[in-house]
Amino acid sequence: MASTSTSRPEGVAGRIRNAASTLYSENQTLITDMRKALNTMKEMAIDLERENQAEMVKQLEVAVVELLEAYEDCKCRSSAIQSVGNTYQPRTELTDFNKLLDDEFTKLKASSSSVSQNHPLIRQFHEAVWKVHHAGEPMPGEEQEDIVMTSTQGNILNVTCPLTGKPVTELAEPVRSLDCKHIYEKNAVKMYMRAKNSTCPVAACPKILQPEKVVSDPTLLYDIDEMRSMSKQTGRTDIIEDITVPLSEESE
Repeated sequence: MASTSTSRPEGVAGRIRNAASTLYSENQTLITDMRKALNTMKEMAIDLERENQAEMVKQLEVAVVELLEAYEDCKCRSSAIQSVGNTYQPRTELTDFNKLLDDEFTKLKASSSSVSQNHPLIRQFHEAVWKVHHAGEPMPGEEQEDIVMTSTQGNILNVTCPLTGKPVTELAEPVRSLDCKHIYEKNAVKMYMRAKNSTCPVAACPKILQPEKVVSDPTLLYDIDEMRSMSKQTGRTDIIEDITVPLSEESE
């Protein structure tokens, strides 16, 4: 895949951004499907643990780790697509977009951590299996609060909208910043940005909000559904940490 500049470089850059946005959206759908598969594997492990099939649970865990590695690669690939789409500027020479994407992916991959036993989704897998025979008990060496917080971290950074104060599970149209990953009510954040506010409203977050980068996607909706489900299972939403400070409180 290659390209040359034209007499209208802004038009070329715009088309590249649009193409990158389409690719990003398609990749996000794949990521969501992988998350659903990981959740299905977790449910299978629970059934196997109930039947005391410990060896099969171990084999399933190996498969979960392998799929999780592919899942993290897809997330890096999405970020690479987004980065190239946002920063590309036409040049006089041919542009090899495959190389651009591969180079950006390699850079992002090098800066990300490898899948480990402390990965939130691996921890969720272990917790679900543990609870089959140890309901209400923390896993060895851990407190209950640590377990719940670790399970939810990484997917949802703020459990309430910093503009409305509503829990993200109750937002009518949740959207997320692609830069800082914070979540807001769509209408509230649109009004916030129209008022010439540019910095993320979450306390201490320095990221600048850009309308085209505050979006909803299948992954966000799945994250919220998963959080809603976990809240029902634990019945302890009070111990999930949230560093969000509504603007009304921050200004007092």
